[in-house]
Amino acid sequence: MKKQQTRLSRIRNIGIAAHIDAGKTTVTERILYYTGRTHKIGEVHEGTAVMDYLPQEQERGITITSAVTTLYWEDHEVQLIDTPGHVDFTIEVERSLRVLDGMVAIFCGVGGVEPQTETVWHQADKYRVPRIAFINKLDRVGSDFFRVVDMIVEKFGADPIPLQIPLGREDGFYGVVDLITMQAIAWEDEDLGATYRVISIPAEYREKAASYREKLFDKISLFDDELMELYLEGKEIEPSRIYAALRKGTVGLKCVPVLCGAALRNKGIQPLLDAVIRYLPSPLDVPPVTGENPETRELEERRPSDDEDLAALAFKIVMEEGRKLTYIRIYSGSIKVGGDVYNVNLGKKEKISRIYKMHANHKDRIEEARTGAIVGIVGLKETSTGHTLTQAKPLLLEPIEVYQPVISVAVEAARNADQEKLLLALQRIAQEDPTFVVKTDEDAYQTVVSGMGELHLDVIMHRVREEFGIDLQVGKPQVVYKESIEGTLTREHAFEKVINNTPCKGWVSIAVAPNARGEGNLIISRVSEDNPVYPFVNAVEEGVSEAFNIGVLKGYPLTDVRVEINDATFNNPEFARLTLKMAAYDALRDACQQAGPVLLVPIMSLTVTVPNEFLGEIIADLNSRKCHIANIMTKDKYTVVDANAPLTNMFGYSTDIRSLSQGRASFTMYFSRYDRIENG
Repeated sequence: MKKQQTRLSRIRNIGIAAHIDAGKTTVTERILYYTGRTHKIGEVHEGTAVMDYLPQEQERGITITSAVTTLYWEDHEVQLIDTPGHVDFTIEVERSLRVLDGMVAIFCGVGGVEPQTETVWHQADKYRVPRIAFINKLDRVGSDFFRVVDMIVEKFGADPIPLQIPLGREDGFYGVVDLITMQAIAWEDEDLGATYRVISIPAEYREKAASYREKLFDKISLFDDELMELYLEGKEIEPSRIYAALRKGTVGLKCVPVLCGAALRNKGIQPLLDAVIRYLPSPLDVPPVTGENPETRELEERRPSDDEDLAALAFKIVMEEGRKLTYIRIYSGSIKVGGDVYNVNLGKKEKISRIYKMHANHKDRIEEARTGAIVGIVGLKETSTGHTLTQAKPLLLEPIEVYQPVISVAVEAARNADQEKLLLALQRIAQEDPTFVVKTDEDAYQTVVSGMGELHLDVIMHRVREEFGIDLQVGKPQVVYKESIEGTLTREHAFEKVINNTPCKGWVSIAVAPNARGEGNLIISRVSEDNPVYPFVNAVEEGVSEAFNIGVLKGYPLTDVRVEINDATFNNPEFARLTLKMAAYDALRDACQQAGPVLLVPIMSLTVTVPNEFLGEIIADLNSRKCHIANIMTKDKYTVVDANAPLTNMFGYSTDIRSLSQGRASFTMYFSRYDRIENG
């Protein structure tokens, strides 16, 4: 048992996440090099990054899919996931954070807290993932370490604790001051930063270092009473004691240690790796995983131990060479090649053919995987993203939230002979990516695909052409609308049918009302447990849920609707489920038709960074697109404009913003909520 505890205490499951272009993959490539995982530094701009292994990632210079690797540092095993920074691929971050124990948030020393960084940070908050911050690109013109630290406080309300301050600015950045040991570190350029010198703190930095060390102790003494006493008495405090206090604060989500560097110039990576080991949690440091027992409906927990029954979550599917590779995180128990696992979501057993330890797209075969492991499995034919795997004792873990697509295009094969092949290719991609949806419109003889944005669909269409060799014709992008209601109404409805010569009847009474925008649909049952219909309430809920899928205006799904089930009756227990389900389905449709149905459009959160001389043109253009400007903030020669933009008016914006600003403005845009344009 002690040996097992030691093994688990030396595992770190971490993710690297940030806004696009903050340098996530560059940091990851340096980590691989300094840990000996690779023998040559891969570069994103050269298309040689190990973790960006897809041809499109290398061509476009962006991360599209999260990549897993295992590396070793100071006798610790680090399982690392490099995630995409572009908002169209947010699902990759979501499903990675769902299974990780810790995160390194990368910030650009110039841009600071950018829109996608905020999204990633809030995703980490949702899953209560401890994190450390690395402020990158301090060699760039306009970089400012201290401004970025202030932005972390301002934007997130977090408590960042700088453990280092930079030596030199912009082109002159050459090292850091370690505030814990009160020594300076300078990197050697000759060997790509693999070695560094520990030197005395330069005279001009001593006062600032002493001031920030004082702030460091002010904060960490709150996590350790004895350390506070030693500090107040002015006694020497061992670095190991400081590391322990910082670890306690980080794992408890009370603080965020902050480090800095310039990954492209190979500076700052080794202390970052040390910080991952020192401050981010092992599987033993996070709470035991909890899930619902499908038989008793009660919450149960599984401790991180090989001796517990298996609890694992499938978080990613990759189809390769005709085989399905399922990525799983093992929270407890173990699996072996040839063994069975039980898919709790499907109620089915599946057999494990092979287990792989992953290094991006390279795989090492292993015979067994134990608690704390993140591995790829071949053999799980029906398991999908978010499914729970157990063995003897079923347990249903919280699934991974899937984002709804907001944009659609019609696609067809250029040659009729390829149409069936196209459908198979699209369905295969949809298996991998839960945010990509394929529908066949029988009436219009069209295949319609939906995704998270223009880049998302463009990447997939490119993949169909290159990977599957199918020439495509793609229609113009169309917005995925939704419907809702504005009124409140109570409705009764009866469904009657003669089944096997017996009259069967189900009757329901429901009340509908609008929910707050972005709250989604909600079903509440008011039927008491002593009511004869109580055992069949879930049939009423099924009818309501199915009716949500088809709106009453133009057939788009309903959202932000609150339904209360007030009462229900039936006359034939044998067919109660069917009649009640149909009565509820019809009742909701009737109620929504009478309750002021409205059409909703996706509203996007838009952030534009524009040189001051072009601000007037950009604002005028946003107003013409019916965008609601929420905030304008000027930074030196640039202005940042935050706005809510109806997606229907934003197609082709990337071309228009370039022409309006002579190519000097940039923007990020991600889905915020569904709303009426008048309100947006």
